[in-house]
Amino acid sequence: MKEQQERLTLALETSCDETSAAVIRGGREILSNVISSQILLHRKYGGVVPEIASRKHIEHVLPVVDEALKEAGATLQDIDVLGVTYGPGLVGALLVGVATAKALSFAMDKPLVGVHHLEGHIFANFLAHADLEPPFMALVVSGGHTSLIHVRSYSELILLGQTRDDAAGEAFDKVARVMGLPYPGGPHIDELARKGRADAIAFPRALSGNQQLEFSFSGLKSAVLNYLNSVKQKGESYVPADVAASFQQAVVDILGEKTLLAMQTLKLDKLVLAGGVAANSGLRQHLQNLCQQHGWELLYPPPVLCTDNAAMIACRAHYQYACGGPLADLHLNAVPSLPLGTVE
Repeated sequence: MKEQQERLTLALETSCDETSAAVIRGGREILSNVISSQILLHRKYGGVVPEIASRKHIEHVLPVVDEALKEAGATLQDIDVLGVTYGPGLVGALLVGVATAKALSFAMDKPLVGVHHLEGHIFANFLAHADLEPPFMALVVSGGHTSLIHVRSYSELILLGQTRDDAAGEAFDKVARVMGLPYPGGPHIDELARKGRADAIAFPRALSGNQQLEFSFSGLKSAVLNYLNSVKQKGESYVPADVAASFQQAVVDILGEKTLLAMQTLKLDKLVLAGGVAANSGLRQHLQNLCQQHGWELLYPPPVLCTDNAAMIACRAHYQYACGGPLADLHLNAVPSLPLGTVE
């Protein structure tokens, strides 16, 4: 086996509607990161259709692996470690990646590492910031998850709090759908919000001020839908940009409040943002202002590493392997509701 700095990791990510394969060297250097997206396919349905996603993963997974190896200038024989997302996610989609990775591991006689999807999102920051080292606070905000995680080391991730119901990204997509915006709705809400007034409509901030590190966005989503229905029933008009801005501000306010509480409680000075919603400009600016006020450092990946991709999975697999984490075998299975880290 090569030295850690030269170790090549090939990873697969198929948890939702992106089929991705990547090769990285030494844990932090991206040699390739190929992503085949199904967004246009699912857009006409207003969201991801699991059965369609699974079928497309089957079609795309091997060509994506071939392309990733070609871009990296590597062969399967050059690979030292294999990584694959095995949860959480859509079970059918996950199974495609897991089955492919197990087959490659068996054929190549190379070690296989099962990776938690959200841990991958956090580790995307190691690819984007060469000097980043634990410990730090991670705020993971995506379509399926909203969580605060204390990253104590490369191998110890502590879940501090998460959403009780809808994730922030899910709320973005559902509000966007009702407003007639295309899927995925988050980027469209963000763009529209730049033209509106964030204080135009008083939407609720659930669990605000309760000194707990939990989130809830179901009530906020319902409040926006009720507002839109009420306006429609009265025959009145509304300003879409004001709705988007007021909704987005409510989301980022509560994310900022809980993050502030977590940072102060654990006396950390470094905050990492991860997940698809990490690309939201309103959230980035809000957290940047917060960190400037308290003298903290804020880090987040570029947009391509915020959304689902295999490079982040390869990074997590590299460090799991380097830290002596458990290896997977041919009994590895998809776990659609895989819990994150250790709960304290």
